[in-house]
Amino acid sequence: MPLRCLLVDDEPPALDVLETYVRAVPTLELAGRCENALQAFQVLQQQPVDVLLLDIQMPQLLGTDFLRSLRHPPPVIFTTAYPQYALEGFELDVVDYLLKPIAFDRFLRAIDKVAGRHAPATGTPNIAPVPLPVESPEAFIYVRTDRRAVKVVLRTIQYVESQKDYVRIVTNTDKPLLVKQSLSSLAELLPADQFLRIHRSFIVGLHHVKSFTTQHLEVAGQELPVGGLYQKEVQRSLGG
Repeated sequence: MPLRCLLVDDEPPALDVLETYVRAVPTLELAGRCENALQAFQVLQQQPVDVLLLDIQMPQLLGTDFLRSLRHPPPVIFTTAYPQYALEGFELDVVDYLLKPIAFDRFLRAIDKVAGRHAPATGTPNIAPVPLPVESPEAFIYVRTDRRAVKVVLRTIQYVESQKDYVRIVTNTDKPLLVKQSLSSLAELLPADQFLRIHRSFIVGLHHVKSFTTQHLEVAGQELPVGGLYQKEVQRSLGG
């Protein structure tokens, strides 16, 4: 069954872009387009909605406040021009956080996460989406650890290590962070041109690699193993 998408934004051009994206994907169906929260509330009362693409800065009622008002909201993707709401979105358990202008491939990644929520449950994610364009030097994620959300700038991540049900994130700015999450789920959030999986237990930040062989990489003073299945990709990415 297609995912029914409800679009909510007070700017018609933004709605046009999202509607074009929805109609371009065979597995999606447009449930409606609304220019304010009141219209969206009425649609939600009248028909099933599988995903809500919701702007934040709207007149009368902010998207964040609207989401809080819903007793049983569908999965939500924030679509906004304001990165400062990223932490609030994380606390509201939104599926993804898209910054305008929204690229089609980024839209598809967000929708894929919604589709994942319709699959068998795998637990609440403890890593929030990247709320800035990944090419930005200040692009970051939030991770939940020690009962708080911690901001991690992507360019500071030296490597990530899988430790059973957790990942250990090592940066060049602070002590390592231990997050209850799988390495594969984190890999989906990290830009492929900046990070490389080298082993079933390791992802490295490419610009932190000091040296490498077919068997090992040196990152942050550590010698990390290169798995046999990843050797060709490591050689291709590092130009060896």
